[in-house]
Amino acid sequence: MQQKSLRKQLFDLSGPIFIETLLIILLGTVDIVMLSRHSDDTVAAVGVVNQLLNMVFIVFGVTTLGTSVLCSQYLGAGQKKNVVQTIGVSLLFNAIIGIIISAFLFFYGQELLQLMDLAPALIDEGLPYMRIVGGFAFVQAIALTLSAILRSHNMAYYPMRVTLLINIVNIIGNYTLIFGKFGAPPLGVSGAAISTSVCRFIAMSLLLFLLFKKVERKFPIVWFRPFPIDKLKNLLTVGLPAAGEQVSYNLSQVVVTYFTILIGTTALTTRTYAMNIVMFTYLFALAIGQGGAICIGHLVGGEKQKAAYILQRYCMKWSIMISLGMAIVTAVLGYTIFHFLTPNPDIIRLGVIILCIDILLEVGRAVNILSVNVLNAVGDVTYPFITGLIVMWGVATLLSYIFGISLGWGLAGMWFAFLLDECIRAIIFVRRWRSKKWEGKSFTRIKKIPFSQKSRPNAA
Repeated sequence: MQQKSLRKQLFDLSGPIFIETLLIILLGTVDIVMLSRHSDDTVAAVGVVNQLLNMVFIVFGVTTLGTSVLCSQYLGAGQKKNVVQTIGVSLLFNAIIGIIISAFLFFYGQELLQLMDLAPALIDEGLPYMRIVGGFAFVQAIALTLSAILRSHNMAYYPMRVTLLINIVNIIGNYTLIFGKFGAPPLGVSGAAISTSVCRFIAMSLLLFLLFKKVERKFPIVWFRPFPIDKLKNLLTVGLPAAGEQVSYNLSQVVVTYFTILIGTTALTTRTYAMNIVMFTYLFALAIGQGGAICIGHLVGGEKQKAAYILQRYCMKWSIMISLGMAIVTAVLGYTIFHFLTPNPDIIRLGVIILCIDILLEVGRAVNILSVNVLNAVGDVTYPFITGLIVMWGVATLLSYIFGISLGWGLAGMWFAFLLDECIRAIIFVRRWRSKKWEGKSFTRIKKIPFSQKSRPNAA
């Protein structure tokens, strides 16, 4: 009965997270699709800007991920005061960091794009998007934190509904502002940026309302006097290595983007289209990784390590099966998808090759997404960071240059380097979970005893 209850809780969480993640991806994809009607150069420029902005959003993940992990463990252990303190500290920290980063992106956006060695014409296309979306990055910082709080409280369906609403608003906003409909001037890429930023502000406002309505109506000041510096320390203990793994990945992708620029605009545009397409293939892995991490965090907080171990294996099976199936379908439909996005035959041909290579890559990616999430959820945050740092740079980045530039294999060679990177890390993470060396790293008590040494019959 307990296994059935855990599986139901998993899919009750993963279902809304799946839909929410799909809608978030669509939010960005809508910009790309509509801008593709504007020009391929605009798509290439916005693709580079989004690569840099993704790096920024990972910085916000320092406390966002820590919030999710700590709230899940504290809720599992029934520690109400710790939950409230964690929420308050994480919102304050991300708001301050978000404002600082937003100001930097607004005033130094041009210098960042110049560092990427973009052609002046592409900088002119991408700069308005960078300044508008980047200038309001603090809104996304707060929204991401609020979404993590609601998810950790088993309320994933609220962020899902908010995301659905802003997707509808964004489509209308893009159509109106990019192409100048309903009496509005045609603003092109600036219109897409304005629409995206307004939608994120609406999302933040709604999520903040839901926090006070559904989670915590009051935040007693006495619980924050003196300031709970230990909660900030725990957030950073979880968040810095976990976000470091993501920063390492995105920074390596920024370097790879620079390599792609050296190949040419056709390769850069194909990469932008391909990355937006393949996001749909690992969508379920993202959802079950986040949902599984929350469930496993509750179990570890409640002293149920054996159940956490079993649940991870169950999540892994479904994650691999569905990601592989989605990758095969995407590859089969590759020509049709690319033909819809662009009439350029060179981009279409290269894109189809990329999607075929991506089939095996998605198996490794599914394992990695789940493994990193659950290892972070149980407190084993340093291992994914160190592994990612070594393998991403030693395999994905280095081999991208060797295969793509030195050997002249182009973008296809780079994608093969990504394939090797994902699969090598997947093998390492599977071995880590099976070793059970992650036991005893929870934040809800000082010392934990591995379940293999326990004699309690109800440990699961």
